[in-house]
Amino acid sequence: RCRMPSSQVQSPSPKSASPEIPVVAIGASAGGLEALTAVLRALPTDIAMAFMLIQHLDPKRHSILPELLSKATRIPVLEAIDAMKIESNRVYVLPSNVDISILDGQFGLTQRVADHKQHLPIDIFMRSLADVRKSQAIGVILSGTASDGTAGVEAIRAEGGVTFAQDPETAKFDGMPRSAIESGCIDFVLSPEK
Repeated sequence: RCRMPSSQVQSPSPKSASPEIPVVAIGASAGGLEALTAVLRALPTDIAMAFMLIQHLDPKRHSILPELLSKATRIPVLEAIDAMKIESNRVYVLPSNVDISILDGQFGLTQRVADHKQHLPIDIFMRSLADVRKSQAIGVILSGTASDGTAGVEAIRAEGGVTFAQDPETAKFDGMPRSAIESGCIDFVLSPEK
């Protein structure tokens, strides 16, 4: 259902905090820290986009991801909190034991449901991002196992957004990028640096 090329992302106004700024959802799991670090190192330091990093985390442990990733970029890296306003030129990180969505230019956090189903935080956020930001949604799938993120990139493409997957040859664990690529909903397959 995603074989057609997506529309182009519109140019945002710099430093805008409006709902119109593009939001980049980056999903990662096993092996994702290296890939996330490589992406952040390659970013310009003044970019008119917001980045939301969703990594599979142990629900019982506090994440130190903001501290680790802050060493890779001069862009501010912040842990997302409920009702936090989304601003451009910021990197936001998913806290432990919550799911995150986007609405009205801010994040919505909900307690993670403790059930025996597979937890899919990347799909949850990307679907909400597609609903709200339409063609201003960008989805990126990095190293990880299983298929979280595949339904998310399908939703982003269906709304005219742009999607990327890590080249499986460069991924420590290629399950997530391969699943996304096989969906036919990926526009670009690249190394994290590119």
